[in-house]
Amino acid sequence: MTDDTTTENTTDFRPEARAPRGFADKRARDLRAERAILEAVSAVYERYGFEALDTGAFEYADALGKFLPDSDRPNEGVFALQDDDDQWMALRYDLTAPLARFAAQNWETLAKPFRRYAFGPVWRNEKPGPGRFRQFIQCDADTVGSARPEADAEIIAMAVEGLEAAGLPRGAAVLKINNRKLLNGLLTAAGADSAGQKLAVLRAVDKLDRLGVDGVRLLLGEGRLDESGDFTKGAGLKGKAIDSVLDFVQAGAGGRSATLDNIAKVVAGSAEGDEGLLELSRIDAALTSLGIADDQAFIDPSIVRGLEYYTGAVFEAELLLSTTDEKGNKVSFGSIGGGGRYDDLVARFTGNVTPATGFSFGVSRLAAALRAAGREPGGVARGPVVVITFDQAHMPEYFSVVGQLRAAGIPAEVYLGTSGMKPQMKYADRRNAPAVVMLGGDEIAAGTVTIKDLDAGRMAAEGLADNAAWKAERPGQQTIPRDQLVAAVRKIIGG
Repeated sequence: MTDDTTTENTTDFRPEARAPRGFADKRARDLRAERAILEAVSAVYERYGFEALDTGAFEYADALGKFLPDSDRPNEGVFALQDDDDQWMALRYDLTAPLARFAAQNWETLAKPFRRYAFGPVWRNEKPGPGRFRQFIQCDADTVGSARPEADAEIIAMAVEGLEAAGLPRGAAVLKINNRKLLNGLLTAAGADSAGQKLAVLRAVDKLDRLGVDGVRLLLGEGRLDESGDFTKGAGLKGKAIDSVLDFVQAGAGGRSATLDNIAKVVAGSAEGDEGLLELSRIDAALTSLGIADDQAFIDPSIVRGLEYYTGAVFEAELLLSTTDEKGNKVSFGSIGGGGRYDDLVARFTGNVTPATGFSFGVSRLAAALRAAGREPGGVARGPVVVITFDQAHMPEYFSVVGQLRAAGIPAEVYLGTSGMKPQMKYADRRNAPAVVMLGGDEIAAGTVTIKDLDAGRMAAEGLADNAAWKAERPGQQTIPRDQLVAAVRKIIGG
């Protein structure tokens, strides 16, 4: 005997239409922008000799570094599931860990150094917020197997060219460069030997933009009491050591050569610092040879990235454009990408230190930054030319016209709803169609078509088409012979 009540309740259930938190739906405008950015950047990366690589969405959880399973379900930072062989798999958190696994797995057959770029979605099991998503598109480029600082320089130069190709004109963004060995050497010379103390110094330096020199000075020493009354324990450095760190982070002089001279005075006598200085000097020389000027990439000793991750050179791309939000308020995008040298990653799989360096940026974030700066990536997403339907009996004629347009490379569709003329025009406008094509019985009998230029209507509404010459050259509506259709539509869409 069945329970009719249960069946009825199940049948009547209506789930709420809602997207999971942190996951965004994207329509044509966003997809077109991302596609345009990726196509432009990929062309630059391939010109530099980098190979495209795509790895699977899932990696074994133990291959994702710090996100090792430490409970029944390894869900700290990742989305994981257990396979039928009892092994935990997780959606990739970034594109670097899959690269390390791929390189270790295929090292013997790869041409070395291995130079690859990759793009695709990554997933992070973190609390979502404004502008912070659990799924987003990343684009990475990495060189694995070269310890030369010139490999870092090529990544930096490629990042500069890639961002410009994506739509950021020169002067809209800059690559800031530093080397972790400089500060490490300086701290060792100052007596800060523990890893915890060095980490506290790096965290303090990372707050320079927000807290200023005085605030960082407190954090380098005993600590700082903020406006809310909360106390942050400091790194515990003493007077001379604090002065040395502050002298270092303020050594930037604009030009790479002048900054190197300033840094040399601060880190003199430190073996690790001298090594970092030499690496930066070689990066500078290579960038100069590659035609990358100081206003495109400069050395900034205050840049700190990946506190426990990078082992040498670090770099960060900062947006300099003035941007506004939808309400006209100024928005600071700040960092739009970054990277550096990470020589310990592949060693997790092989036990052998394998030098590597790379750069990564968030594609959606870059698209949002370009849009906020008034630079729509990929241009405006246009709809198709819409063929209006009047009579079911004339459907073959409508499809003949749409086929003619498509064969000429013009996006077009026949309206397949059941609405009348006015709703069809509204539909075409909502699709941002450049024009509609109309064939009534009279046009079909005469071998003609009527074209309504919707772009002309939009421009007239904005007051951009109020002169007689323009109207004469581009009539809002015209009836022409059928064999002139393609030429007339191409004139409207500018192609």
